[in-house]
Amino acid sequence: MNHVVVVGAGLAGVRTVEALRSRGFTGRVTMLGRERHRPYDRPPLSKAVLSGEADDSYIGTDLAALGVDFQPGVSAKSLRAGVVETTEGELGYDGLVIATGADPIRLPGDGPQQVLRTLDDAHELRAMLVPGARVAIIGAGWIGAEVATAARRAGCAVTVVEAGPAPLATAVGAEIGARTERWYDGIDLRLGAMVDSVDEGGVRLVGGAFVDAHVVVTGIGVRPAVEWLADADIDLHNGVVTDEHLRASLPGVVAVGDCAAWWSRRWQTRLRVEHWDSALNAPDVAAATLLGEDAVYDPVPYFWSEQFGHMVQYAGHHPAGERLLYRGDPEGKWSAVWLTADDALAAVLAVDRPRDLVQGRRIIASGQRLDAKRLVDPEVSLRDCVV
Repeated sequence: MNHVVVVGAGLAGVRTVEALRSRGFTGRVTMLGRERHRPYDRPPLSKAVLSGEADDSYIGTDLAALGVDFQPGVSAKSLRAGVVETTEGELGYDGLVIATGADPIRLPGDGPQQVLRTLDDAHELRAMLVPGARVAIIGAGWIGAEVATAARRAGCAVTVVEAGPAPLATAVGAEIGARTERWYDGIDLRLGAMVDSVDEGGVRLVGGAFVDAHVVVTGIGVRPAVEWLADADIDLHNGVVTDEHLRASLPGVVAVGDCAAWWSRRWQTRLRVEHWDSALNAPDVAAATLLGEDAVYDPVPYFWSEQFGHMVQYAGHHPAGERLLYRGDPEGKWSAVWLTADDALAAVLAVDRPRDLVQGRRIIASGQRLDAKRLVDPEVSLRDCVV
């Protein structure tokens, strides 16, 4: 293999390049980046950058020192075996890394709506969050909650519109989401409300109600950025379909990050995880696979969110659980744990209890069983509940 092309210049793409070089690959590497910025991390966009604590989140990797031909502002348009068609012409490859990430879903309507996916998005939105501004946030998921946090802190009048029965209902279920409703103090939280359209001056809800807003922020999820692969001879289903080695169906191609739908041996299902931890760790397996090594990607998924003064951390795959138990009082620090039918830990969500997260993640990875009666006592560490 003489030439590897990496489509996507986010963390997943950069980490794959680093892994290729660390594993001894000395051939050509070309990286395409749709944006004109150099590579940067996305989690700080809704946190430090949006709040004004930082102006950027650039990744410190020296691509030139790694011998990478980085081409910012260049997008992939289509793919056939051995060739990527780009906005700057055809580019041949021996190995291909698809790391194109995901694009935000937008709502219908002719009114302006902001999303938060890129560094430019964060700067544009930050400039709008001024004292007294009326801000309507559509979606009370992870991003919606973090934007609401920043908007409230900036002195905006905030309305959050959520179609589900509680915040985070889609992500972790309405029962847990209901425990976070108290965090929305000072915010007009409208649950069970559907948006009809984004119009000039605000948001029209199904049923006719209108939410006046100077700023509308849409945070209802993302779709894997794989439209450019629609005519390619490659399996697509909720992203690029890969095996446990991150190998796609087209020879010589791997996929990593938000656009990869990989097979998990641990959970016996296909997962697509839209979080930083996947972009950080999956590339090492992808690089090994490209170089002909036998590596398996089968992590315990992990992510975190900072919202309303709380650190929320999650590890595991809660759909594999059958019982939901709690540790701690909802007014304070607490955790939710999902157990399987045989009392193995499927997932843990920790609110201001980082030790539960760290220990829970290790327990999930080991497949150990827990004593359900002991684990509901928040004074007993999770590791001491192992049987």
